[in-house]
Amino acid sequence: MEIDFLQYQVRNGDTLTSIASRLGMTGEELKLFHNSHCPKMDKVWFENLNDVKNIFVPTHFKTESQKENERNNSLPGQFSDSFWAQTYSINETFETSFESSVNIDYTIDVNLRKDQNTGLYILSYSQRDFKSGGNEPDDKVSGLSIACMKSIMPLEFILNEQGRIKGLADHKKITDTFTGQRKDLEEFYVGEVARNYMDSFERNISNEVFLLQQFQSTLLFQTLFPQTDWFRRKIKWTESFYFVQNSFPVACEIKPEHKNKEEDSVLTILSGKITELCTSQEIMRGIRLKKPAARPASGNIVLEYTTHTKNKNLLQAKASVLLSHEEVLIHQHHINITQG
Repeated sequence: MEIDFLQYQVRNGDTLTSIASRLGMTGEELKLFHNSHCPKMDKVWFENLNDVKNIFVPTHFKTESQKENERNNSLPGQFSDSFWAQTYSINETFETSFESSVNIDYTIDVNLRKDQNTGLYILSYSQRDFKSGGNEPDDKVSGLSIACMKSIMPLEFILNEQGRIKGLADHKKITDTFTGQRKDLEEFYVGEVARNYMDSFERNISNEVFLLQQFQSTLLFQTLFPQTDWFRRKIKWTESFYFVQNSFPVACEIKPEHKNKEEDSVLTILSGKITELCTSQEIMRGIRLKKPAARPASGNIVLEYTTHTKNKNLLQAKASVLLSHEEVLIHQHHINITQG
């Protein structure tokens, strides 16, 4: 184990401040450091060091200003194609006050390229290996749902300069792909229920605006595709988030925090609370009412990002959404995104 301190032998005339100044510290910082490392009987409390023989001093002390500068330099500063790894494992948990919790696991693959003709960044996205409660879905409806979505993968999205999804790269290609794949699906999934589901799926993906919102409003996409300037924020700001998929975005006050997690990574925590005057029923139903909310919804969102200090690669991301009505929790959603 690396020793990060040593004992300094006190000389005549030494004070806490005089020793600290040679280390780039304040006297108060040196006192706190010494007292956290020395035996209880050897703690110091005063500026003068009469009768004090030794002081514990740090070998690699950094001021708060130096630590702050290091954190700033280690955080993602602008959109970069090195931000994402190629594969992430996803775990999601959904809980409501009305139904038992649901836990799903799956894998996503992402690949970013720059279109040479348009100069736009195109993100290829696909998902696979779905499991619910640790098991592969074995019912026909779940299997059909996964098969339909798999048939149009990979999807390609356009990213803006901040790294957020702003559109579909080729919507017609998606609809044409499903039309071509449907015949094969119908050979395996037969019956009126399956046919009605595929009709509904085809109608939904034919609506470009709706299809895009289907993805943008998920907690996965809101977490995995953050705006790069979030990592540099120092003070509170207002941001809108979808608390429920296919609902509407709700304004939240966001408070940023940055921590050095390990030697080669930094943790960015964004904690938010709903500030918009709307009810939890409106959010859950996805319909805004004309009348102002007499009892506004109470909700919180927390986003955590662990990024590599040098290549700014996203190592892990976590998010939690909690929605309450009159102090009763009615909806919560947790997601954990890890490399590999």
